Amino acid sequence: MLFLGDVFPNFTANTTAGEINFHEWLGSSWGILFSHPSDFTPVCTTELAKLLNLLPEFEKRNVKVIGLSCDSISSHIEWCKDIKSYAGCNEDEKFPYPIIEDQDRSLAKSLGMVDKDELDQKGMPLTARAVFIVDVNKKFRLSLLYPATTGRNFDEILRVIDSLQLTDKAKVATPVNWKMGDDCMVLPTIPQDQVTKFFPKGVTVVPLPSGKNYLRKTECPKL
Repeated sequence: MLFLGDVFPNFTANTTAGEINFHEWLGSSWGILFSHPSDFTPVCTTELAKLLNLLPEFEKRNVKVIGLSCDSISSHIEWCKDIKSYAGCNEDEKFPYPIIEDQDRSLAKSLGMVDKDELDQKGMPLTARAVFIVDVNKKFRLSLLYPATTGRNFDEILRVIDSLQLTDKAKVATPVNWKMGDDCMVLPTIPQDQVTKFFPKGVTVVPLPSGKNYLRKTECPKL
């Protein structure tokens, strides 16, 4: 079982961009591995098209993206034409991120990506809609797992990356529905007598019936 903070397993795979070694492909970037049940399916096509439109946002955050589907490379390549069309992209442009071939589900099974309730014509389980975020140190930082019938929210994935990258550098946590620029929460591990040192712009303590001063808000740090 993979735990947050573990080194994400390395693997070699065939993709639409050729054979890759995952860790070497990541280099000094963050990475997102996201899986899809099958090529030429409606929800998957909308997701990959949305990712095409949002790719500049991921690049700004030093994040590489790579997909996985349980069909062949030749199928992926044909499917990419539909994805580009749905996204409103020029059909002559090179597809900008790789998609992994995983016909025997070996990689999907090893990473817990399969959906046992969704089977193909051969009775094999399809890959679920998994999201794995890996940082520059190749550490596993976040996972999301959706069933085949529910499309993901890639704006939420960007929000999560903003939170992970911010909280790696500042002694804050991000509250419910936070987005970049909103107030953050001071970590409970920061003693009150050190608050001024770490947060010279000030901290607001939210009064609570318990009388405990643990809800401490501060401006979103500028990194």
